[in-house]
Amino acid sequence: MTDKKELRIKAKNIRKNLTMKEVSAQLAALIRQNEFYKNAENIMLFYPTKYEVDLRELFSDNKNFYLPKVDGENLLVCPYICHQDNTNLQKSPLGIYEPCSEPVSAKVLDLVIIPALMCDKHRYRLGYGGGFYDRFITKYGQNFKTMCAIPDELYVENLPVNDLDQKVDFIITT
Repeated sequence: MTDKKELRIKAKNIRKNLTMKEVSAQLAALIRQNEFYKNAENIMLFYPTKYEVDLRELFSDNKNFYLPKVDGENLLVCPYICHQDNTNLQKSPLGIYEPCSEPVSAKVLDLVIIPALMCDKHRYRLGYGGGFYDRFITKYGQNFKTMCAIPDELYVENLPVNDLDQKVDFIITT
């Protein structure tokens, strides 16, 4: 089996050849049909990086949205207030836009939509290697449902996993 480092490179190369704007719109439409999403009031989403699934169109839905903010080894849950000019966001040392708002308790969340490079049919995801979401799910996951949205091209039979890897509750594919 290919190791995680090789799979990350492969996934990033595949993403560069996809029309992510179209894929993202399809995934957002599918998420809107999902019961977890329909029933959730408080949702943590991620702010996309280049070539990543972009679900920001969901911000127009009548929900309360939150974005993660890295704090050492952990993720904080920060309310997202939508501004056209992104004045409420700042770029983190990891190059990811994060909210400037004060963190709240993760217990408010009903659903967390998690970024992934790949997902497998056993509901495991391949992240970027920092373990932030795995630690977050381990610590708070009993309070909310988790979901990944991924293009079919990045949905595989099996991924290599270790004891720290956490499954998500649901995977949406195009």
